Amino acid sequence: MSALRWGRGAAGLGWALWPAGRPGLLAEEGVLVGIWGCRRNSSARPCEQDRRRDWGHAELLEVLEARVRQLQADHVSEVTAKRVDVAQLPGAGGSQPPKKIQAGDEGTALELSGRWAQKLDKEKIKMQERKPQVEMKLQQLEMKLRQRAERQARKQQLRVEPQLLSEQLADRLQRWEHSTPRSPWKEQLARLLQEAPRRLSCKEEHGPSDRVSRMRREGQQQRLLAFLECCVLVDQLPLAHHVLVMRHSRSRQRRMLTLPMFNTVLLGWARKGSYKELVYVFFMMKDAGLAPDLLSYAAALQCMGRLNQDASTIQRCLKQMAQDGLQVQELFTSLSLCRGDKAALLKAVRRAEPTFRPPPPSPPSPQVNTSPLLRDVYDKSHPESYPRQHLPLKTLKSLFQEQLSMEMATTVTVDSVEKAPPLTREVMQARKTLKKLRTSWETELCLALRQTKASEAHAAREGRPSIFPYLCLLSEEELAQLLLQTLQVLPLQGESLLSLAQQLGLRIFSRHVVQKKQLSDEVQALQRRYFKYLRLLASDTRMVVSHLPRQYWEALGAPEAPHEQPWPLAVVVQLGKQLAEVLVQTVKMPGHLAQHQGTHNLIPVLYHVYSFRSFRQIGILKPHPAFIQLLETAAERTMTFEAAEVPMLCPPLPWTSPHSGAFLLSPTKLMRSVEGTMQHQRLLESCPPTNLHGALDALTQLGNCAWRVNGRVLDLVLTLFNEKGCPRLGVPAPASEAPRPPENRLPAGASPERKAELRRQLARCLKVAREMHSLRTDALYRLSLAQHLRHRVFWLPHNMDFRGRTYPCPPHFNHLGSDLARALLEFAHGRPLGPHGLDWLKIHLVNLTGLKKHESLQARLAFADEMMEKILDSADQPMMGQKWWMEADEPWQALACCMEIAQAVRAPDPTAYVSHFPVHQDGSCNGLQHYAALGRDSVGAASVNLTPSDLPQDVYSSVAAQVEVFRRQDAEQGVQVAQVLEGFISRKVVKQTVMTVVYGVTRYGGRLQIEKRLREISNFPQEFVWQASHYLVRQVFNSLQEMFSGTRAIQHWLAESARLIAHTGLAVEWVTPLGIPIIQPYHRDSKVLINGGIQSLTFSSTGDTSQKPNILKQKNGFPPNFIHSLDSSHMMLTALHCYRKGLTFVSVHDCFWTHAADVTIMNQVCREQFVCLHSQPILHDLSRFLVERFCSGPRSTNVRVARLLDMLLSVPKTGTFNLEQVKHSTYFFS
Repeated sequence: MSALRWGRGAAGLGWALWPAGRPGLLAEEGVLVGIWGCRRNSSARPCEQDRRRDWGHAELLEVLEARVRQLQADHVSEVTAKRVDVAQLPGAGGSQPPKKIQAGDEGTALELSGRWAQKLDKEKIKMQERKPQVEMKLQQLEMKLRQRAERQARKQQLRVEPQLLSEQLADRLQRWEHSTPRSPWKEQLARLLQEAPRRLSCKEEHGPSDRVSRMRREGQQQRLLAFLECCVLVDQLPLAHHVLVMRHSRSRQRRMLTLPMFNTVLLGWARKGSYKELVYVFFMMKDAGLAPDLLSYAAALQCMGRLNQDASTIQRCLKQMAQDGLQVQELFTSLSLCRGDKAALLKAVRRAEPTFRPPPPSPPSPQVNTSPLLRDVYDKSHPESYPRQHLPLKTLKSLFQEQLSMEMATTVTVDSVEKAPPLTREVMQARKTLKKLRTSWETELCLALRQTKASEAHAAREGRPSIFPYLCLLSEEELAQLLLQTLQVLPLQGESLLSLAQQLGLRIFSRHVVQKKQLSDEVQALQRRYFKYLRLLASDTRMVVSHLPRQYWEALGAPEAPHEQPWPLAVVVQLGKQLAEVLVQTVKMPGHLAQHQGTHNLIPVLYHVYSFRSFRQIGILKPHPAFIQLLETAAERTMTFEAAEVPMLCPPLPWTSPHSGAFLLSPTKLMRSVEGTMQHQRLLESCPPTNLHGALDALTQLGNCAWRVNGRVLDLVLTLFNEKGCPRLGVPAPASEAPRPPENRLPAGASPERKAELRRQLARCLKVAREMHSLRTDALYRLSLAQHLRHRVFWLPHNMDFRGRTYPCPPHFNHLGSDLARALLEFAHGRPLGPHGLDWLKIHLVNLTGLKKHESLQARLAFADEMMEKILDSADQPMMGQKWWMEADEPWQALACCMEIAQAVRAPDPTAYVSHFPVHQDGSCNGLQHYAALGRDSVGAASVNLTPSDLPQDVYSSVAAQVEVFRRQDAEQGVQVAQVLEGFISRKVVKQTVMTVVYGVTRYGGRLQIEKRLREISNFPQEFVWQASHYLVRQVFNSLQEMFSGTRAIQHWLAESARLIAHTGLAVEWVTPLGIPIIQPYHRDSKVLINGGIQSLTFSSTGDTSQKPNILKQKNGFPPNFIHSLDSSHMMLTALHCYRKGLTFVSVHDCFWTHAADVTIMNQVCREQFVCLHSQPILHDLSRFLVERFCSGPRSTNVRVARLLDMLLSVPKTGTFNLEQVKHSTYFFS
């Protein structure tokens, strides 16, 4: 009874405290109802049947209910017993239903009601005593709810007013906010601008000195600056200001704020004409101890111009600017501002100085690279005949418009060259289903992206890491299209989540850069400038004075707009990961497509699974097999490429700086590197601009070469490609032709050994199938692009890696690929063969066959004449004739050459035949050539054709012969493996190891190379492969040591120097002979963790400069990287001098290409520049640079630095080889 009474009493009290007659619950009331609800519901109102069973309970419940009604009344102060009807207790005669009291039974009723009345009076007293406590608890609860609501509201509110560390500044800001000054600019901004420089000098003394913490802080600063810039760009300026205020209000995070961050927000408020918020930012800048720079003053003046501020205020700002050592003219010459910003700035300045006129654009700097290697390149006293494009000005302008439209669209749609299936009902239904699914997916993705943006916006307002502004850079529709394109090209075996996230993030960045240029006036300015630039290149225009493209472009206008800083890698991956997760969670398809049943359940199109790759577990996004089957059935004939993945339709922009050149709008790095590696870009930006002129001009020259597709070769390749390929000729077969395991199912009762063997066979088959699919896809991209560009002229813009080696920017279709890829290309501009061109075509053909490598040029020419019948047969009937071309080392290039020779010999005048075919001249083991020249090694020089000879020297055959000498000696002494190897040591076995040892291959890597060659020999006893490869790699290294003693000494000096430099905690740096700064990006792995979502991503980077150098990689990488930088310098020098002579020149590292008519001139230039390069004291210059960079200053007292100094000063001695002999060596490049 007591428990029941307490429950109902508490419930009654709870209800009594609420106002009577309330129509519903308020938000706060809902919590109170929840608190009392469990007790109220635990004692439910009894039904009529329960009352009949228990008279006592019925009586008590009637009274308590009456009491509850009374306590709920507003003006009832006491209980009136007579008003309570109480039923009589039942007699002994059985159970009867309760009856109402009749009029004559009032005495009994009064007696009963009195007893209950006393109980109720006592309960009332207790309840009155407890009421204040309950009311107090309710008030406390309401207060907590109100405070919680206020906190949530504050979180949603964006902060504008800053919290200042300086009490003086805070007091001044408070007075200014609560007063009504006549001119806030006069009283606040002018004073702030005057006092800021003094605060800066005090602040700078306390900067951190630790390099690791400094680099990590720089990474965080890059992320915050990128966030603020994106906020301003997507019109989320209040959010940017809010984040800046929150960071500034926390002392630890305040130290992370930099002047560019404040300037970013300042410019945003200035463009909106919001002076109050702009002054807030200046207060924070002053409080952080930062002095305004030219851009800060420009923002203030812009705001004044937009607000029509009075002249006296502007004059005070300009006066303070002059006191800070900044000139008004610099606002218009040193800053890259858009047209609207310049107009507002000029308006403000003219209010103070009505006669002011902006200075005209300054002419380009007349300074040129003074390196002795480049003196002749920039010498105006000697005549030059720079080549032009073969197209007229009008055509080039039209091509520019096409390229501009393509880059503004950001993607290119290309028809696939795969054979189209017949349009059956099944194919049509599959395409219809795909179209319907994509339409619904796009709608659902847009909705999911809006929800993601809302969630990220909430996180940003609360100060948590957010990618909200990055998601706003593109519309939901554009993001959805990008995700659907990604889904379309996802490979069958899936893609790692990390790789996919990085690709998505980079594509959004690229689109963002293009859109930003479209929204500004950059595109119009680019078009005007480019049309003027074309007058230098067009075939139907004439220039009074010849210019290099870079020099002419610089003379045409002001410096380019500031380049877009790349986003930090963590931001790129986080953004891509978020979008990938949206794709996984949103894109679904009907279950009947997978189960062939009538189910309407939706199943995911993508699955997130884990797999092992190289003993590491990684997350993979894998498409559902049913979706892959749907794509294969539909057999759609289009593919989508990024605009920067396709060759250009007009000449590329000339390279003028580390961030300006190549594509019209798409961002391109001058020096390609692993994503997230920034030290290369910093080095390039910090070095004097003239130091880069040689590299910039060489890359521009390589990109200006116009190409076209060899249509006859393409047709033959497409025929084979659609007939299940021909792996022997380099045309990949489809994965359906992959070998299958001999048994599809495990036999019953198979032993564990048998099961293991079948699993290994299955794994091998799967590996081969995946490799075939990868090769097939690569060929499909290349051939589809070739077909797309058939009958078109196109260009391949170039950039370089961190060693200076050059590469075409378009990855899928260029001249750096396989034999097949090279055969598809030829020069768009042809040259008559002249008297010797046909001979060079014949010699080139014999070189491609690989049949006369040890013969003289005359012998090769005679052999070509002997084979003329087969050459013509190959050209006329490549697939039905004798097929002589198929036996060549490079069959497709040989076939293309056969066709060119056939057309030339059948021409009325072969010397007048216009040839578009590129003829190659290859270096003879070019790495060893550079080592031999560095060390003036006579023996080594003779082995690699630096000295003149009647026949070409083959270093690989020489090494094989020396290894055979060692083998015979060991065999005579009874060494078993030497005896087994008798008759198996050949040029082919040792070639790859000899070729790569100069580039840093280790004994382990060399052993694997030789093992692979031995396994290809069918009659070699396979049980001796491992032992024989160990023996041979040792003998190859011994042979090289004996033949190239000077080379090994230089390698050792370079490697030991790098090891000692890395031990001092720094990465190896040097400068190439052309002035390109190089740094090796080998550091200990730094791991970055991105939590949340379907998978936490951990990715490592070896380019994090906050980590210590990887000593082993620095040591092993320096010798080959240094040689690569030398062969790149030689190639660039050759390219520049060939360009000056009017030649078309391109290269594949140490393989130089030009027209057949110009091979003789190119050979002469190539040899002269090699001699000029190595006539410089390269090793001594390197020693001097390394000493100055790593052994000077406070570091010089360190013990390790002292050892390094001794090593650097001990430059290897050189031999007696005379470099001038190279000029007369026929087979140096041949």
